[in-house]
Amino acid sequence: MMAHSAEPSSSLSFTSSSHLSNGSVSHNMCSSHGSEPVPNLEVISLSKLSSSLEQLLLESDVDLSDADIVVEGETVGVHRCILASRSNFFNKLFKKDKGSSQKEGKLKYCMNDLLPYGKVGLEAFQIFLSYIYTGKLKPSPMEVSTCVDHVCVHDACRPAINFAVELMYASSIFQIPELVSLFQRRLLNFVGKAFVEDVIPILTVAFHCQLSELVTRCVDRVARSNLDQTSIEKELPLELAAKVKLLRRNYHHDVENNTSVVDDPIRQKRITRIHKALDSDDVELVKLLLSESEMKLDEASALHYAAAYCDPKVVSEVLGLGMADVNLRNSRGYTVLHIAAMRKEPSIIVSLLTKGACASEVTYDGQSAVTICRRLTRPKDYHAKTEKGKETNKDRICIDVLEREVRRNPMAGDAIISSHTMADDLHMKLLYLENRVAFAKVFFPSEAKLAIDIAHAQTSEFAGLSASKGSNGNLREVDLNETPLAQNKRLLTRMQTLMKTVEMGRRYFPHCSEVLDKFMEDDLPDLFYLEKGTPDEQKIKRARFMELKEDVQKAFNKDKANGMPASSSSSSLRGSVNYKARKV
Repeated sequence: MMAHSAEPSSSLSFTSSSHLSNGSVSHNMCSSHGSEPVPNLEVISLSKLSSSLEQLLLESDVDLSDADIVVEGETVGVHRCILASRSNFFNKLFKKDKGSSQKEGKLKYCMNDLLPYGKVGLEAFQIFLSYIYTGKLKPSPMEVSTCVDHVCVHDACRPAINFAVELMYASSIFQIPELVSLFQRRLLNFVGKAFVEDVIPILTVAFHCQLSELVTRCVDRVARSNLDQTSIEKELPLELAAKVKLLRRNYHHDVENNTSVVDDPIRQKRITRIHKALDSDDVELVKLLLSESEMKLDEASALHYAAAYCDPKVVSEVLGLGMADVNLRNSRGYTVLHIAAMRKEPSIIVSLLTKGACASEVTYDGQSAVTICRRLTRPKDYHAKTEKGKETNKDRICIDVLEREVRRNPMAGDAIISSHTMADDLHMKLLYLENRVAFAKVFFPSEAKLAIDIAHAQTSEFAGLSASKGSNGNLREVDLNETPLAQNKRLLTRMQTLMKTVEMGRRYFPHCSEVLDKFMEDDLPDLFYLEKGTPDEQKIKRARFMELKEDVQKAFNKDKANGMPASSSSSSLRGSVNYKARKV
């Protein structure tokens, strides 16, 4: 089950007395006239009791609570008699009144003081409290258990996982065993679906709540993944990090290009020293260590490490050294900007973009930096209203900055494609780029050839169009033995080459690129089928086509007048467009 789609009315109840004894006539279904069943009186009474107790939580005009619990700055009124009867934790707490203060006859507690570690948010506590009072588990609120990515199904995104983790934690600490069992099953379902970095919070809560089955599953998932050992040691308790390391050895699991695999102890020791220097905010020491070891920043993944774990000013200082590749990929295919997006620290993201980080780069599984940010952000945070004099939510800032960079940067695949679905679909981006370069070869053959040669690209002529018509064309044959990861890597490499081709075209033939931009945005769908539609529609299409012909010619003349390389595009262009016009 998804964290946000819990059953409207759970089968969990106050007691196990719903399994009725055979000898209880009043509890059994009976017939007054031997035909119609009489409603189960215990079910009716429990249902009424549940509804009545729920009103204690819902009624705001009359406050009958005798204690307050402050959660995330909000005060939640509770009734000690109910909590004490349902939870041993609260029973002991209220008996001792330890850590509480008396104010106007009402006890007040802070949620952070009740938890030995971790956190439980307001919405999670309200769901938990509702179950305590009514015996029914409500659905998780969408605004805190889903992300703001429009194409995500929310079955394993970080907000869905985090909300289930909070409910699990609350159920364990406040000692409600039936809820612990329920949420453990839910989290077990997440383990196989989630990105490995999103398994970390599940493993952490399972460890603290002593859920051995969940711990075993999570450790196995992490050990079999390509998550580097440095990240594991930074984000997990030492005991769990040691388990993962031992299990990897047992599996003989050597992660390709993973710097955490201790194949060279001396090299690994040097990398560890550099990371510790970064932890100490000592960039001068980093420079000294690099000089002594003759190691490069990129070899130590220093910028990735700083973006993930260090103070933002340290990231700026490392960038200031000018010794690191800001678009370097780590062993998992993540650039530094991808790591910064996972951290959601606006100042780091801005620093990286200022130094040339590419916002349109995608991971091997097709995630851009803005996609990563969106899948980590709850609607509650994204849509939160900023009060005057208070800081804007960092999650919203990160997404806005990255989206603005994507729109500003002409090389971003998302810049032309407005649909979020298309923007996050690697195949759709590739199809767009294939068609764009193909049309550039028709309209501006020599200029396109020059851009292709610079980018070392070999494009398929109208790949998208051929596919849409059912023709194989020049498309690559399908390899049935190709794994999804290998396919994504191949498509990503192809897309990067095509993007470089478009970049060269924009840099050296800007006016031609503007024409192609407008054509791909506004005219491409309609001009494919000039002969279709009503006579008036066809007339409009023909007129637009002639305008396009003039725009192409003007663009060529402008680029040529601005000192761009002369070519034979003009004659080829006129022949191609005039042929299409005659055909129309």
